[in-house]
Amino acid sequence: MKLVTRVQAPTPKFFKVLRNIGLVLAAVGGTILAAPVALPIVVTSVGGYLVVAGGVASAVSQLTTINDNVNK
Repeated sequence: MKLVTRVQAPTPKFFKVLRNIGLVLAAVGGTILAAPVALPIVVTSVGGYLVVAGGVASAVSQLTTINDNVNK
């Protein structure tokens, strides 16, 4: 299955929820990183990890598809 076809294919409900959670995590991490005040290094590191984890979770969830042609 090509990448464009996979992205456009329907996504199962569980992975839609997981994708949305990943987007929220990435947004929270981005907000922490872009804060206009000086934050402790630990908080900034956690923000970076949230961005990466949220991005990966969203990307993997978006590429998961429903496959009705399963070989039995």
